[in-house]
Amino acid sequence: MYDVIIIGAGIAGLSAGLYCSRLKMKTLIISKDIGGQLTLAPEIQNYPGFASIRGFDLIMRIYNQIKSLSIDMVYDEVTKIEEEDEQFVVYTTSNQKFTALSLILAFGKSPRELNVPGEQEFRGKGVSYCAICDAPLYKGKTVALAGIGDAGIHAAIVLSDVVNKCHWVFPTPTPTQDLDLLEAIKSRNNLKLYPNSRIIEIKGDKRVTAIVIENIKTKEKTQINVNGVFIEMGYIPKTSFVKGFVQLNDKGEIIVNEVCETSRKGVFAAGDVTNMPYKQAIISAGQGAVAALSAYNYVAQIKGYRQISREWSHISNKQHEKKGGLFFKV
Repeated sequence: MYDVIIIGAGIAGLSAGLYCSRLKMKTLIISKDIGGQLTLAPEIQNYPGFASIRGFDLIMRIYNQIKSLSIDMVYDEVTKIEEEDEQFVVYTTSNQKFTALSLILAFGKSPRELNVPGEQEFRGKGVSYCAICDAPLYKGKTVALAGIGDAGIHAAIVLSDVVNKCHWVFPTPTPTQDLDLLEAIKSRNNLKLYPNSRIIEIKGDKRVTAIVIENIKTKEKTQINVNGVFIEMGYIPKTSFVKGFVQLNDKGEIIVNEVCETSRKGVFAAGDVTNMPYKQAIISAGQGAVAALSAYNYVAQIKGYRQISREWSHISNKQHEKKGGLFFKV
């Protein structure tokens, strides 16, 4: 029996694990990998404390920080969650079964992929799924953008502010229904639009060097030399296994309140899988901490332990050191 099971080991899940362990909660993290989509970021320049750091390196710093703590980790994928007698039972693909008093759902989102040759090979080597994260790395360079809807529009704005040339490829006649905004964007002379087209191949050596696009109507193929490819087709929350268990919005995101509580008592959520509109590493890390503190208070209430004040002021450092953590009886 665990106090808390954290599903997902991206920056939200690892941050939640760090806080849960520091609060002396018996903690299990279940994830099929470490780091999630953050490991795809070749460089991050907007995380406090680091002028520049690779996404992989940032994740490994947090991972190494929690390795020495009392946290169990299982590399597996969760397939089902049930609630039995005010406890949560988690099932995985390897037919394992774990039980906890609380849950933190932090399994993130997966970017929509093009599923074309070269995409997997050059992930993190010129293929990016986050324009707002990686655009500054391509200042003065030539890039391609595959994007539609809000994700495509925002990426086009961000990229055209910094790159020398952006080849914007989209499979529809227009990438957005907001025609006024589209006209304003089209006036930027470093944007070239390719309507009714799709990227069918990404080429390169050690990094991306070119794309091949195809006009959907004429089937004409064109190769374009680029330094990077930004894929902004939106993200898919893989929340099918929690549908009906917690409330989701129309995008499939888990709805949470300001303290990361879901619609089900004892279940919390953090990171990109939630309805928080800003998908940034620092925000996911913060939500992970909030979810952990909320999970602690929930479990503490069940066990009759002291709960955390929202300002922490009533618990001194001496009390914390004397008791070996915050999990002690009132």
